[in-house]
Order: sequence, then C-alpha cells, then structure tokens
Amino acid sequence: MAAASGFATTISGAKMETLLSLNSSSYSTSSVSFVLPQDVRVSCKPPRNNYRRRVLLNHKGGGVRCEVSTASNDVALAAEIDPARVSSMSALEQLKTSAVDRYTKERASIVVIGLSIHTAPVEMREKLAIPEAEWPRAIGELCGLNHIEEAAVLSTCNRMEIYVVALSQHRGVKEVTEWMSKTSGVPVSEICEHRFLLYNNDATQHLFEVSAGLDSLVLGEGQILAQVKQVVKVGQGIVGFGRNISGLFKHAITVGKRVRTETNIAAGAVSVSSAAVELALMKLPESSHASARMLVIGAGKMGKLVIKHLVAKGCTEMVVVNRTEDRVAAIREELKDVEIIYKPFSDMLTCAAEADVVFTSTSSETPLFVRDDVKDLPPVGSEVGGLRLFVDISVPRNVGSCVSDLENARVYNVDDLKEVVAANKEDRLRKAMEAQAIINEESKQFEAWRDSLETVPTIKKLRAYAERIRLAELEKCLSKMGDDISKKTRRAVDDLSRGIVNKLLHGPMQHLRCDGSDSRTLSETLENMHALNRMFSLETEVAILEQKIRAKQSQK
Repeated sequence: MAAASGFATTISGAKMETLLSLNSSSYSTSSVSFVLPQDVRVSCKPPRNNYRRRVLLNHKGGGVRCEVSTASNDVALAAEIDPARVSSMSALEQLKTSAVDRYTKERASIVVIGLSIHTAPVEMREKLAIPEAEWPRAIGELCGLNHIEEAAVLSTCNRMEIYVVALSQHRGVKEVTEWMSKTSGVPVSEICEHRFLLYNNDATQHLFEVSAGLDSLVLGEGQILAQVKQVVKVGQGIVGFGRNISGLFKHAITVGKRVRTETNIAAGAVSVSSAAVELALMKLPESSHASARMLVIGAGKMGKLVIKHLVAKGCTEMVVVNRTEDRVAAIREELKDVEIIYKPFSDMLTCAAEADVVFTSTSSETPLFVRDDVKDLPPVGSEVGGLRLFVDISVPRNVGSCVSDLENARVYNVDDLKEVVAANKEDRLRKAMEAQAIINEESKQFEAWRDSLETVPTIKKLRAYAERIRLAELEKCLSKMGDDISKKTRRAVDDLSRGIVNKLLHGPMQHLRCDGSDSRTLSETLENMHALNRMFSLETEVAILEQKIRAKQSQK
C-alpha cells in the first residue's frame, strides 16, 4: 500500500494506524492516489495552503466519500464504492471512526491499569506479578504497542500496576490488557474482572496515595515509598520511561515524603512484615510466644524486617534460611544480642521440620513448599496449638495453596493480614484525611506542570522558525557584502542578527513559559501558544501527534 507525496494509509484488524504526512514544501497540484483495503482506489489533490487538516469519511448515496478540509478551503477526495461491497468494508468503517482527527484532538493521557489487594486475590496477583529485573523489558514491550508512548511498572506483594502515557485511552487500555494476558497466561476476561482503570488526574492522585501509604493494607507503611523510588531508579536510562511518567513518579516520591513529614500518619504504623509477625502471634497460644521455634526463609528486605519485628516481640533465637550467608551475617552483626542461625536452602525442609512457625519472603516464582513436602513433617507440640503455621508474605506465593488442605498445618498469606490492620480504624481515617488534603494540592501542581509542557514544542518550533529566517537573511546580507569581508566582520554581522532575533523573541518566549503553579498564568500561556501557532502556522499539536504515529509505524 503506497501513496505519493508521503500520503500513506494502513488499516489492519481492530487497530487503526494512520499516517498523514502532508509536507508543505512538497505540495503539488498533481493528483495523489492510494489504495485502501479491498482495492478501493482514492484520488485527491493536496491542499495548496498549509493549514490544519481534517480527514472525514462519510457514506452518501450508497458510496463512501473521503474529504480533506482546511481552514481556507475544502479539497474533496472522492471514491465511489459498489454499494454491495459497503457492508463488507469493516476496515473502512474503522477508518471512519478512528480518523487522524481523533489523535489531533485527544491529548495523550496518563492511564493506570492495575490490580491490588483491594480488587484482586493473591492467586490472581501472583500470576501477573513482574519481577524487578523484568521491568526494563516490560517497559520496552509496552512502549512498542501502537498507542503507548511511555510506561512504568509498579509490582509489589500488594499490587501490580502499569502506568502508561496513551495516545488513545480506549485503544491503549485494550493493548495493555492484551499484553498483560499474553505475558501472564491469564485470560483477558479474568483480568478485566479484577482490574481497575484510572485516567489522568485520577491516575495521578492514585499514585500519590500509594506513595503516601494511603492505599496500602497497612496505612502509612514506609516500604511502599521505597518501592516507588525503586521504579525511578530502574527507569533511569530507559527510553520508554519518559518525561511524563518520570515526572509523575518523582513527584509521587515528593508527596510521600511530605505526607510523612507534615502528618503523623507514620506514627505507630506497621509494615507488611510486622503485620505478619502480629498475625503469627495472634494464632499462637500466648503462653508459647517466648518458646515457639521460629524459621525465616529469605533474608531480603522483607525477611530482615520480619527478623527485626520478631526480636522486638521478645524472640531471642531463630533460624534463617537464605541462598548465601552474607546477608544473614550482616543482620547478625546488627542484632548482636540475638542468636541467628544461618542455614542454606538445601537444609530448608530439615529446618521446617524443627520449626513451629515458618515465615517465607523470597522472590522465588515457584512454591518452596507443596503438599508432599509438608504432609510428612513431624507434628508440632500441643503447647503451640498442635499446628505448624506458615506465614507467606511473598508474591508469587512461596507456599502452595494445597498445603492448606493438610490437617497439621495452617497457611496465611498477605491477604490474611487484613485481620491485623483492622484495629484503630477511626484513627486511621482521620490521618488519611489530613494526608488527602496534601495529595489534592500536589495533584493540582503536577497537572499544571504537565499542562505547561504543551508549550515546549511551540517554543522549539518558534525558535526554529526564527532561526531559518535569520540564516536566510544573513546569507543575503553576506552575499551583498562580497567575498572579501573579514572573518571578524562576518562574526559581527552574525552576532548582530542573533541579537536582534533574541530580542524580538524574548517577549513571546516569556509569555510561553510558566511554572504551572498559577492557573490564571497557565491559562494565558496556553492561549498565547495557540495564538502563536495560528500566526506562524506552527501547527504544533497536529504535527507532533502525526510524528508520534509515524514513529510507531517506522518501528514495525
């Protein structure tokens, strides 16, 4: 499928990928022809004036009429189609409803497609979880989708959320959901049943609430802020982690810090790890708290917190299973008054046989314990309730769900921690309201900053426009002065022309810049931007979006 003068249209399946490239410098009065699917031929004459263009497709008299109109004139493109074939023109219908005009009017949106502990069970979340090491690959694949420009992944034990900048909300969500299904093996219908969707300001507010600990199972817990920071750290240098998404996450870090500084939301807050310890102690007879044999599998961030909270509750001896001894030795050095015994993974089942409570917090993508492993373990004493407790705070889970069927064991996962954090609900709500006021304020600032970015392409185009004129006039001047002028004179004339242009541009540039903190100033700035676009035919919005769609096609 080809067209002259850079005019090309490709329609495929359920997606529209339209490139409209009408370069004013290459306009001609000759007709342009191209072929739509099913051998429908369209002929047109390109517009003479380089104004904003619209593409329309209308059914008239049993046929289809394609028109390109400008601000100054209408140029008709006509294609007569056999009425009998109109019903089979599904691809053409898609072009009608998905014309380039939609992309020039619809601003790229920030969208979050996610599943959290509030919307999906751990069985679903663990299938969709993306390990941190895979985040760069995921960002690259997401940005390779037709309507996704930027992306980031936030995957923790309580949530799996994908943040994107989408050229089209509907198509972007559809493509990301299909990608999630393809990479996880979970049917799209199941993902849709448990996912949540938020757009623009709602998506911004959600991430700010997540960073502040308001959306956590444990209100105000600090680990989520560290996880948001990790998203930024991993995203550095990745092309798809662009200005909008990067700015969003960096602002979320600022919000998280401010909420914790200006409110007492973190006072007395517990983490997932401390809630796991509390849950285990709730399930044990109180008389056995000091004597119960504790086993911690995994000495990463979560495992280390489990160990610290066990010590805070009076535990003085425990066994820690980890791949290497280095981390365990560091924890042992930090907690010198506690006996911490290191064991390698090869001794895991032996250690489990000697433990009353087993905490698991590893990044293993397959279960460490299954039914056959646990059923043959020796029973625990009646003084600890006669049941071996498995407290699994990993996602994906380290303990298979089949272990719950055994009579000699009880398994608890992150979803079961709700029982621990249900206390002090009124106090938690009051703290959340204090934090919400800060989040609302910061959300407005971020949206204003994002709005102010719209003027950046106009600033660049205006400078480029002025520079082209300067160079052209400078060349005319120098040619009139002859070839025997000195380098010093040439440089002086060049500096003079630059100075004149910079002085002339200073005023317009000042009126195109704002920090986004003043809504009145921002509104005026955007009005100035549109005025300059009209005066100098910069066509920022149309040109930029056309370039984005064209860039997507060039990657295919």
